[in-house]
Amino acid sequence: MALKPKVALSNDFLLQLSKLPAKMHSKIMKWATQFQADPTSTGINYENIHSARDANLKSVRLDDDWRGIIFKPPTGDVYVLLYVDHHDGAYRWAKNRKLAINPVTGAMQLVNLEQVTEPATQATPLAATVPEPTSLATASTLTAPLFAEFSDHQLMSLGVPAELLKMVRCVMSDAQLDALQAQLPVEAYEGLFLLAAGDDIEGILKARETDANAQIDLEDFATALNTPESQSRFKVVSDDETLLSILNAPLAQWRVFLHPTQKKLAEGDRSGPVRVLGGAGTGKTVLAMHRAKWLAEHRTPAGQKVLLTTFTRNLSSDIEQNLKTLCEPEVLKRLEVTNLDAWVHAYMRKQKLEHRIVYDRKQEGAAQAWQSAMAVRDTSLDLPNDFYEQEFEQIVLAQGITTLEEYRIARRIGRGVVLSRSKRDAVWPVFDEYRGQLASRKLKDVNDAYREVAHMLTNGRQASTSYSGIIVDESQDFGPQALKLIRAMIAPDPNDLFFVGDGHQRIYNRNKAAMSQCGIDIRGRSKKLYINYRTTDEIRRQAVALLEGVEIDDLDNGQDESQRYRSLSHGPVPSVLHVDGLEKAFIEILQFLQQGHHSEEAHPGLTYCVIASSEKTRDALAKQLQAAGVRTINITAQSNHTDERNVVYMSTMHRAKGLEFDCVAVVAPQSYLSEKSKESNQRQLMYVALTRAKRGAVLVLT
Repeated sequence: MALKPKVALSNDFLLQLSKLPAKMHSKIMKWATQFQADPTSTGINYENIHSARDANLKSVRLDDDWRGIIFKPPTGDVYVLLYVDHHDGAYRWAKNRKLAINPVTGAMQLVNLEQVTEPATQATPLAATVPEPTSLATASTLTAPLFAEFSDHQLMSLGVPAELLKMVRCVMSDAQLDALQAQLPVEAYEGLFLLAAGDDIEGILKARETDANAQIDLEDFATALNTPESQSRFKVVSDDETLLSILNAPLAQWRVFLHPTQKKLAEGDRSGPVRVLGGAGTGKTVLAMHRAKWLAEHRTPAGQKVLLTTFTRNLSSDIEQNLKTLCEPEVLKRLEVTNLDAWVHAYMRKQKLEHRIVYDRKQEGAAQAWQSAMAVRDTSLDLPNDFYEQEFEQIVLAQGITTLEEYRIARRIGRGVVLSRSKRDAVWPVFDEYRGQLASRKLKDVNDAYREVAHMLTNGRQASTSYSGIIVDESQDFGPQALKLIRAMIAPDPNDLFFVGDGHQRIYNRNKAAMSQCGIDIRGRSKKLYINYRTTDEIRRQAVALLEGVEIDDLDNGQDESQRYRSLSHGPVPSVLHVDGLEKAFIEILQFLQQGHHSEEAHPGLTYCVIASSEKTRDALAKQLQAAGVRTINITAQSNHTDERNVVYMSTMHRAKGLEFDCVAVVAPQSYLSEKSKESNQRQLMYVALTRAKRGAVLVLT
């Protein structure tokens, strides 16, 4: 029995399909279903495109005016739907396209030969406050092209198509490389900017797990389709159900195409806990979902599940909804999605533990308990009131200290105030009293709850949970006790723990937690995502500039850096406006929204959000916008859906985490840019808020 031909869709095909009128969209979906069933049918007439530079590109008639462009090599049963358009537009698109196999990586690459010329010499203007990325050289000091010292084989091993080698060799600066970005495969652009930033070829290929010495058959397109690089651009469809699910949601391309690095991390067995870092918009949550899906499909026996957890209820709700579009029902049954606090609450109820968890010491019961604790403090110490709360949070809870003996020998690096043994003895009763007051009210601090549940699991006093793997999103917001609990929730195994996070976005927990000190060994299994798919490079740079002077950790006692992150899209530089009061902030926001609406004809259905530093500011601005005739919707813990159009969403900086919009206006106090703000998470909050924007943004400081 002959094997069924292999049919694939390109990301260009899906992107073009999403732009077509509904009537034509339906017609193409019907035709594509028939084509997928049998691309060799006599009813499909493949016509040569005489003007095309690639003889393997064929035209097929969809109706009197519309044409599909198909890749159909002379040997092998591979058919790729590349593009669809009116007759003239389709032929124009195909004229200078070539689909070939990279002779080093073995990946299929679609190259636009029309613009194979020397790159532009002018850079896109950037915000003056944003530092330029590091490079081997700059245009003003250059003595040779950036990549002159590398061989053709080395450049192609990074993903550079053979047809673009000459162009790449002309690149003299970072700006010229950025100008070339749209013509390069994603992996090639990433490899080149890492090379320009000082990384070496061997290190880049090792991180990618790329074999640059493999034997490649340049005519074997069926094998080429199996590479992660190819699958980041082409999706093989084996049945009508898969095809229709893709065609019905063509804009949700993250469900179909993964960056090669993401795909390699999402699939396959590991040798222990993995940590993946990546700036805003690099697809960390997408990677976490695909990793959970792969584990559920391939490494989860009956009776077990994969847990995907994150810090807040909003984010876990979003992830759960997205997994429903990504996974089949049988796979969903092997997945559990919940934020960690909800998991702990459910576990305590199951174990008949009656304590309620305290998340904020200002909440009822906890506030009275703290007041009673402060009443027993030794006033002769002359310590300010906020010292006790900070000491309890940053030392006692973070280190899991439960006795005076432990507190006496605790490390207090960074606290500023030196405490002798006698002073520690005098301070401790406040913390002991607070815990006692909580217990009398059947309350427990969340970090103490983490610690006690972890102790129960580790010491086998309660049955361990049945997870085949745990995926942790937004890892930077988990403190030491949370990480120790996660370690205790699953037995050590090659595929046990998978963390994704970004120290630039730490907005909930100021206590930096080192994984190695929490029983989580990630040595040799630390990866990074560099490509930002969400924001323009101009927005990304402005957001990074807000963090200048702020130390960003790598979640394991090291430092992270921003120099190697890049965005694939470009747009206007965000405005940074200083105004006097909310009334003037409202005027600027209204003007920003009106400018966005003026571009609706070119980009219909744009989404908008105003992100404020507090609920009070959010509500005040919403009231003013409503008075101006603008319909607004608040994003809250109970409602974080953002699928409505023709509205302006209103959010706090914390609630905006994990969301994205086309246009974003951020409103923050001037103090958020002060020197003192570097010691808090205020700058990270602005970074998170600004990077929710995909196309345009404005930062208004009041």
